[in-house]
Amino acid sequence: MLPRKQVSEQEAWLKALETVAGEVSLEEVEGLADQTAAEIGRMTAGKRAAFAWSGGKDSLVLAEVCRRAGIGDCVLVVSNLEYPAFSRWVEEHKPAGLEIVNTGQDLNWLAQNQDMLFPRKAAVAAKWFRVVQHTGQAAYFRRRRLDLLLLGRRRADGNFVGRGGRNVYTNRAGVTRYSPLADWPHEAVLAFIRHHGLNLAPNYFWPRGFRVGTGPWPARQWTRSIDHGWQEVFEIDAGVVREAARLIPSAARFLKRAGQDAGGRS
Repeated sequence: MLPRKQVSEQEAWLKALETVAGEVSLEEVEGLADQTAAEIGRMTAGKRAAFAWSGGKDSLVLAEVCRRAGIGDCVLVVSNLEYPAFSRWVEEHKPAGLEIVNTGQDLNWLAQNQDMLFPRKAAVAAKWFRVVQHTGQAAYFRRRRLDLLLLGRRRADGNFVGRGGRNVYTNRAGVTRYSPLADWPHEAVLAFIRHHGLNLAPNYFWPRGFRVGTGPWPARQWTRSIDHGWQEVFEIDAGVVREAARLIPSAARFLKRAGQDAGGRS
């Protein structure tokens, strides 16, 4: 079995993605999906509900299960610090009922908050989730007057889904989040994706893609150093680093050490 993504290797995920359809049958994932859809139906009966869609592997499955349960409205929260390739992928693969909320963080904001760059501590990573995803989700929740916002969080990744064995909780801002996939193992998620031919975001095939997932590029977690973060982003999209170098000194220093300049010349 795959361990938590925080401690697993990219190669293990890629191998599992390749082989999982032969290990977890279509009948197994269909049974789990139908059971989860029924639970969603009971949980949301008579309530205004939508789901959060990040473009991540779990939200791909969540979208399909919610569709079976009759829930189509969803929200993607982004900033102005997304990978361009991810933004293009979203336009091609977004669910029909998606609303995109942009919380506005950009390079000027990042230049004033350089302590947020490539978080290596859990508290800094949590701050990213707070200022982007949680802020945008709360705004959507209030504007749509929702009773429940469904998430793709799972215990297998160590995510908080609720206390006392429940998969629902309400935070201090009054947003009630429900995680219907909470007990799905990694293998079931990957098998559902493979059996149904779902298209993973390009992020998953970049360096440490399954560990990092989707999200703003400067929120890229678990880098060994700031330079390591810039190196990975440069491998993914050199233009992002060159643009950042206009305002972020560590990006400019990285390019200089790498024998590059902000204009793309080596």
